Amino acid sequence: MTPLQSLHYAIGEIAYAIARIDGKVQKEESKKFHALVEAELRCKDYDFDISDIIFQIMEKDKTDAATSYKWAMDQIRLNSHYLSPPLKKTFIRVMEKIAKAFPPVTRSEKELIDKFKEEIQLIHGDPVFYEKSL
Repeated sequence: MTPLQSLHYAIGEIAYAIARIDGKVQKEESKKFHALVEAELRCKDYDFDISDIIFQIMEKDKTDAATSYKWAMDQIRLNSHYLSPPLKKTFIRVMEKIAKAFPPVTRSEKELIDKFKEEIQLIHGDPVFYEKSL
C-alpha cells in the first residue's frame, strides 16, 4: 500500500470508529457511510478505489472504536509527509459528515471528532511533497 493509500485507509478507519462509537454499524448506516466517504474522497488521480478500502473496513467490523482510532492515527503519523492542508480539511469534513449522517450527533461522536481535529492539526506534512504534486 502506498503512503497516500494508507492515509485514506486510515481516514476510512476513523470514519468507521465514529460510526461505531455509539454501537454496532447497521446495514443502512453502512450503505450511507460507504456512499458518503466515497463521494468525499473520490479523486480521478488516485490509482486505487476508495470504495474498496471502505468496504474492507466495514467487512471486518470486529474492532472497537478506540482500537480503530488509535491504529488510524498511528498510520496518519507514519505517512504524514503526504498530509497536505487541503487533505486535512477534507478528512475533517468527512468525519463531521459521518457523525451527522444519522442524527443526533452523540457526545461520544463529538468527543472523538474533537480529538481527531486536535491531533491532526498537530501533524504537518512535507510541503515539498504536496506543493510539488500541485
